[in-house]
This record gives sequence, C-alpha cells and structure tokens, in this order.
Amino acid sequence: MIILICRLFYLQIIRGSSYRSNYNLKIERTEPVNAARGNIYDRKGRLLAYNDLAYTVTLSDAVTYTKQKDHYKKLNAVIYNLIKNIEKNGDTIDTDFGIVRSSDGKLSFRDSGSAVDRFRADVFGEARVSDLNYDSKLHYNKAQATPKQIMDYLYSRHMFYVSSSYSDEMRFKIAVIRYKIWLNRYQQYMSTPIAYNVSDKTVVYVKENSDQLPGADIRDDTVRKYSDPEAFASIIGYTGTISSEEYAKKHKKDSTVTINDQVGKSGIEKVMESYLAGKKGYRKIYANSQGKALSVTDEKKPVSGDNVYLSIDKSLQKKTYTLLEKEIAGILNSKIVNTKEYHLPADGSGANVVVPVYDVYYSFVKNDLIDIDKMAEKGATDIEHQVSDAFNKHQESAISFVKDSILSANAPAYGSLSEEGQEYSTYIIKTLREDKILSSKSKAADDPYYKQWSDEKISVYTYLKYCLSKGWIDYTKFSMNQTFVDSSELYKSLTDYIVNDVMKSDGFKKIIFHYALLNDEISGSSLCAILYDQGVLKKDQATRDALLSGRLAAFSFVKDKINKLQLTPGMLGLEPSSGSSVMMDAKTGRILALVSYPGYDNNKLANNVDNSYYSYLLQNTSNPLYNFATQQRTAPGSTFKLVSSTAGLSEGVISTASTITDKGVFEKVSNKPKCWIYPGTHGTINVSEAIRDSCNYFFYEVGWRLAGGDNNYVDSRGIKRIRKYASLYGLGEKTGVEIQENKSHIATEFPVMAAIGQSDHNYTTVALARYVTAVASSGNVYKLTLLDHVESPDGKTIKTYKPKLKRKITSLNSSGWAAIHSGMKMVVENLDSFNGFPIEVAGKTGTAQQSGHANHALFIGYAPYSDPKVTIATRIAYGYTSHNAAAISKDILGCYFHVKSSEDRLKADAGEITSNGAVTD
Repeated sequence: MIILICRLFYLQIIRGSSYRSNYNLKIERTEPVNAARGNIYDRKGRLLAYNDLAYTVTLSDAVTYTKQKDHYKKLNAVIYNLIKNIEKNGDTIDTDFGIVRSSDGKLSFRDSGSAVDRFRADVFGEARVSDLNYDSKLHYNKAQATPKQIMDYLYSRHMFYVSSSYSDEMRFKIAVIRYKIWLNRYQQYMSTPIAYNVSDKTVVYVKENSDQLPGADIRDDTVRKYSDPEAFASIIGYTGTISSEEYAKKHKKDSTVTINDQVGKSGIEKVMESYLAGKKGYRKIYANSQGKALSVTDEKKPVSGDNVYLSIDKSLQKKTYTLLEKEIAGILNSKIVNTKEYHLPADGSGANVVVPVYDVYYSFVKNDLIDIDKMAEKGATDIEHQVSDAFNKHQESAISFVKDSILSANAPAYGSLSEEGQEYSTYIIKTLREDKILSSKSKAADDPYYKQWSDEKISVYTYLKYCLSKGWIDYTKFSMNQTFVDSSELYKSLTDYIVNDVMKSDGFKKIIFHYALLNDEISGSSLCAILYDQGVLKKDQATRDALLSGRLAAFSFVKDKINKLQLTPGMLGLEPSSGSSVMMDAKTGRILALVSYPGYDNNKLANNVDNSYYSYLLQNTSNPLYNFATQQRTAPGSTFKLVSSTAGLSEGVISTASTITDKGVFEKVSNKPKCWIYPGTHGTINVSEAIRDSCNYFFYEVGWRLAGGDNNYVDSRGIKRIRKYASLYGLGEKTGVEIQENKSHIATEFPVMAAIGQSDHNYTTVALARYVTAVASSGNVYKLTLLDHVESPDGKTIKTYKPKLKRKITSLNSSGWAAIHSGMKMVVENLDSFNGFPIEVAGKTGTAQQSGHANHALFIGYAPYSDPKVTIATRIAYGYTSHNAAAISKDILGCYFHVKSSEDRLKADAGEITSNGAVTD
C-alpha cells in the first residue's frame, strides 16, 4: 500500500502536469480547409461574383461540466456574451434558420411546403419526414408543429435549456446558435460559424477574452460578394449554408463535406457548384481538451474553384434593367389618380384601369416599407405615435366588430356584411385553411353548407360551427387542452385563437390599417413623412415639414418620388411593378441579356441569410425572388400571329399573295369574336399586311382554315396544326437555360382564338426570345445556354458552351419568310416610338388581356432588318398596351447599337407615359 500510494503521488502530483500536457497533445484531429470559391464573370471577363477576405467568429462546444444541465447553462452564457458584444461592435449574428422572428416577436416559417416539413424533421432529429408523428410528451403532432411549438421545444429541457430570464429576442438567437452547434453533434471537433465578416473590434474582443469564451475562435475566411446585384441576382443566385438534405446527398459522394459548408443555393451559383466549389484541403493537428490547436502535424492545401464565364454582357444587362425600371415607373406614374378607390367595370375589362393614390399610401405598409410596430416604439417620432394611436383605435374597433358581427351566434350572413367585414371574414377563413386548422374537406363542392358559404348566404359563425360538428377543425393547432366538455367550449377556444392570434398577425393588421386609411383616420401625408422617419427615404427635413404642414400635397409628393425612382415600382408592389426582357445574338443564339425586374440584393442572402431581408422579399407583392424572364407565363397576344402565319403558309391554307377581307365580326364561330379595330375594318389584306395591322379577323380565318374551313371544320384538326408549328418554334418546351425555368404551354383548344394568341397559350419571355430569334434567322431554333466557358484558376479553358441548333424550320420557303419579315418591318414603321430611330427594326406587338387587371404588354423584334444581329423579347406585366413594351425595347436596342437618344434615357427621370392604355392589337 505504501508503494502504491507513493507511486500514485509521483504520477498525479509530481508528474501530473507533464502527463496532462502529453495527454492533451495526443488528441489528434483532422480539420478540413475550405477552398476559395471560383469567380463568375460576364462574356468579356468583367467580374460579377467574387470572394472578399473576412473574419468569421466560430464556436465549438468546449465547455467543461459535471452535469448536463450545468453544461447547457454555461454554454448558453458563453453564447449570450458573444451575441451581446458582437452586436455591440456593429456586427450581426448568423440567424439563418427555418423560423423567422419579426420585430414584434411574431414567429413564422421562413420557407413553405416540403422545405418546412424537412425542417421539422431536422429539429426533431428524424431521418425522414414520414417519421414525424404525435408525441405524447409534447402533446402535439410533430408533423404539424407550429413555429412557436418548435421554439418552445428548443428552449426546453428536451433540447437546450435556454432560460426565460433572457429577453425573447436574445433567447431566440441563443437557441438558433445552439441548433447550429447541435447539427454538428456527430462532428464535434468541427467549429460552427456564428458571425461572418466581423469587424476588427470583434476580432480583438474574441482573442482577448478567449479564456472566458471556451470554444470561441476567429477564422480567416472569405465572404461571397456580388457586383450590381439587382440586375444579376435572378441569374447568378447566391450561396448559403448547406441544408441537411443537401448535406446528406453530397456527403455520400464526398466525405469532406461538412454541415457548415457554403454552397450555391440558387441560379448559376447552384448550377455550377461542382466547378465553383473547388477541392478542400486538410490539416492534421494536436489539440487540447478544449479543442484549441497546439500543433500542426500534416496539411494539404486546398485547390481553388474554377471560374465561370457567362454569355451575358454586363453593361447591356445593367442598362436593360435600368431602362425597364424607368419604363414601368413611368407607366405607373401616369396611372395614379387622386382618389381613394377604383372599382373595375362589370365586364372585368382592364384597358383603362387607374391606380388610386390611396393604394400608393397603403402600399407603404402592405409592402413593408413602413413598420407598423416600429411606430409604437418609445423612440419613434411624434407623427409615428399619432399614426400608431389611430391604428390601435381602429384595431380595437375591428376586434369588437369581429366578435359581434362575425363570430357570434347572431352574426349576419357574409353577403350582408360591409366590405370591411367581408375582408375580415375572408382573411379569417383563409388563414385557418393555410394553417391547416380548417380541413380541406370543408371545401367539398357537394357539401350544402360550403355551397351556402360560397353563395354568401351564411355567417362565419354558422360555417365554423358546422365544420366543428363534422370534425373538420384541428384544435391541437391552437389549444393544448385535449378534453373539451362540448362544442361551445371548443368554439370559444377557436374564437380566442382568432382574436388573439389571427387578428394580431401582420396580414390582419395591414387590413385594419387599410380601412383606417380609407376612413381618413390616418392621412397620406403622415405616411409620406414616416418614410423619412423610418429611413426609407434619405433625410429631408424641409420636405417632411412641408408634407405635415400641408404646403406639399401627398399626391404630388408620391408622383415626384416615383418619377425620380426614389420610390420604385418594385418597392410599391402595385400594378405594374414587374417586367422582363431578353436579348439574343440573332446569328448564334447566345443570350446577351436576361433581365427580370424587380431584382434583389443577393449580397444580403449570401454567406449568412439576413432573415429580416429575406422575410421582406417573401412578403413583397412585387415578388422579387421570382424570375419574370424564365418563370412568368402569360398569353402571347398578337406576337403569336407569326406562328399562325407560318402554319397558314406551310399548310397552304393561305399564300403570300392571297387576301382576306376583314368584315369586323367573325361570324363562323359561336362566340362571334370581333377584330380589335371594330366597328372599323382593315379591308382586304394579305399576310404581310395582316401582320402589319395585327388584324384579328385575318387570323381568325387562318385558324378556321387550319381546322378544315367551311366544308370540313374540326376543332381538333386546327389545334393539332397550330400546336405543330408552335412546337417547331420550341414554344412547347423549355429553352435550355440552366437556371429555374417554367415550361411554356401551347393552346389545347379553340383554334380560331388560338390563332390570335388567345385560348390557353402561356409563354415565358425567354421562350418568346428564342421564337423571335428563329423568325429573324429564317428558322434556326436553338437550345439556349447562359454559359460561355469555364476556366481553371491558372487560366486554362476546361469546358466551353454555346447554343446548339436544335432544329431548322424548313416548311417555309424564302418568299414565306420574306412575307413575315416584311410584315414585321411595317409593324415598327407604324409605331410612333420608333420615329427617328436610326436602326431599321422589325417586330411584333402583343397585348394580352387578363380579367380584372390591366393588360400585359409585349413586344418581340430584331435589328437591323436587312442583316439581323440581335433579337429582343420584352414583357411588362399589367403594362396596359404593347406600345409601352415596344418603346422600352427600342431604347434597349438603342443601347446595344449606341444610339445617343437611348443612352440619354438612362440618365433621365422615369417621366410620364402618355399612352391611354387602349387595346390596339
């Protein structure tokens, strides 16, 4: 025993320090070293996406502990100190997470659909979504867990022990970081990034306080940056932290992939991930028990990613984006009138739609330019407090109204409610359905109560009580009580949820705000002033004072700001607020510009997502995350008449010399469609003149003849022929661009109407661009690409890309193509917007009607006429008339050909468009 005790004393006391040091040195681990991501360039080598050197704060779970609960408390305290000091230094924490917390504390899922299901499975540690089920301990079905239930779960003893002593906002941030660390639970040697691109102050803080911040460190890093983001975001996309689904897929092929990796999330960044990512290196280190590196024993340097070159011309892309924004702003500005409301005519016609200025004021709130909750904060201005008080007063009135007139047993039928009451009712039912509280069975077409509800003959109360009796309401979504005594008690719980949750949601608040505005409880001048108070507009005290004193009318103010693009269509989200334009090389099929308006700042989504900005993009009614050039589909209008001309000439139902007399009304089909010029007519014309005049009657007759004509008319025959030639132009398939693209749709019925671009045609702008390129080149249909080539870091070309000739349209002879080209040339000659333009252009206008809205405006064309070099397709959604699309297309072509008047337009204000919006083709 004496010998044993002496030996233990020697080992633990005398040699303990030495052995402990040696033990620490024997903890060996291999750390991956990230490769520099490749750059993205335009066709001329101008930089579009690149890397900037930066510092990243990382954290690993290195807290020592004796009990699990103490461990979590200590780790949470470390995270709290990091968050507090990082934000104090003006830096931000990475809160890229599946749940977004708004400024007023409201929790919502960042994504939708299957992405939310996958997020739930990750949180609850399930490999498959199908494994999510009811949990008796949590008292809810994990497959339907709400954002609040998920956060409560993460705060709880089941997960992270995040104390309620922290503020709600801090508690949320701690839980998010804990979750990120938890995702690394099978690779605990890995450090988790928690703040990117931090300042020198934060670097010094972490380094100087390393003894109090176990596991925290500073990593030399890079952040992804983008040039001219708004013009290019729809093409390039952005990078972000790899998702669990992406990780599982990539890790099978590459064991070096980690859950912290940055990968392409959309656009070219995602498509070309395998080239851009490069190859990781590694370093083998000895580390102490807290994970701190002590020495490096071996390392392999990473290989930088390859550089990707696009076919896009950076300068042309930027100019096109700017011109498109100016044109849309000009159209919008010309349609704003000094009135509260506008109601569509009974026939739903959108030719003469106007925009009430009150809709502009409301858009400040609806589109989240002004924060309702921020107006109530202590540091808000007097005018913000006044507006907030007026809103609160109307909100109290609205809640009382809903309780008395909507949710009570004596509530009147929906049809008897005021417009405001109906909007509240609609929102309540819609939200209950979206939250899956109200089952889809409640919309059964053969259900008598649903029919009465659809016919506005019963109240919300009657409808919901009936749904309760049928078991169509999932009370687990809004109540923890599992044992309701009767349906009255359950309905009381439901109404409490509606009043306390649904009516306090951002969407419901906005409806309340709208009616407070319409009732003049809140003034437009006050809202315009608040644009300055909340930093939407650059500070201008004189203008703000003029608004509040009445010396400057709010109506004049908004029109001036829109004209100067200080308030853009994309910010307001009214109609029109979006558009797209695609320009191609007529000889090679290369895409030179592919613009979607409005764009977004992908710098705020790369590296770590700015959740508040992402939430804003999702809520923005102008839909900036949507690529209007490759995804939006509308009817082509009269631009389709070139296909009908091709079909008619190829099938021999017309010739270049044959004529048709426009009789105004086409009597051969039951709906008796009229020519757009009716009660006038275009007289007797040939195919070229019909294209020039965009004569509906001529092409009705072509559609009629394609279906068999007077002696043997068969709808299906006509549609089959129209579809055949539309397919030859590639209009029934995707174009081949690498980014997300919707497939265009060729009409399936009514050949007479389909021949003028109506029926159920739906085409993307990029599909129309490929189509007009085929026309300009007399039949060359290309498979498109946005890429030019890929280079290795040392400048060697690895792979080249170019459009491939997919087919050649041979059904038309040279005289047929000449007739179509001639008609297109005459179209442009008749457009006032092209007067004095030095380049000879051929084109075709199109106006597509959409019931309840202003018409869509389209133009396709090419230039120069005698030797086509470029083609263009432009669409302005709700742009009123095709002449607006033609005018902007002229300036875009002008920039390509360096026409001074078009270049000057880039420097001008939006101006006002004088078109009356009438349908002309």
